[in-house]
Amino acid sequence: MTQSPQSGQTAPRTTDFGSVSAARHAPADTGARWGSTSTAPGQAPADAPTGSMPFVPSTNSRSADTSTASTPRSARQTRARGPRRARLQLRHINPWTVLKFSCVLSIALFFVWLIVVGVLFGILDGAGIIQKINDTVTTINGAGSQPPVTAGIVFGAAAIIGVVNIVLFIALSTVGSVVYNLCADLVGGIEVTLSER
Repeated sequence: MTQSPQSGQTAPRTTDFGSVSAARHAPADTGARWGSTSTAPGQAPADAPTGSMPFVPSTNSRSADTSTASTPRSARQTRARGPRRARLQLRHINPWTVLKFSCVLSIALFFVWLIVVGVLFGILDGAGIIQKINDTVTTINGAGSQPPVTAGIVFGAAAIIGVVNIVLFIALSTVGSVVYNLCADLVGGIEVTLSER
């Protein structure tokens, strides 16, 4: 039974203890918060927060997996593709470089020529062939004739032939490079295909 307040007096405050206690003991509406359906009494909600952050996959692990997966693929593509090839064309030869190279090469070949002639002369002389030739020529020409085959005559002739070969080799190499440059300007140079092993 309540009394109406008189004029000029403040109405007493009333507290509804029953509604406060009901709100305090009421269960939290977790289903409405997390967007899930209501659960049975005594059963923990399935989507209730557990106090830890959700797992987010790292981008570094994804990139590492992608790189490790792409490595065997690129290796297989390299093996299937085979060796690389390059087609090149020789368009110009410098005559001055050809002249220097031919000089050095011709001198080296000159000494090789002399060594070969000396080895052959030693083998033939050791086998007695040179002596038989000299005896035959002396018998035909008479007793006062000189032997035609000696070491001086053989090496002198070999040296003269070698010098002639040096001059011809240098001249032909240099002229040949000039002729090649002219032909390459007209019809194109020699094509060369290079490949990996």
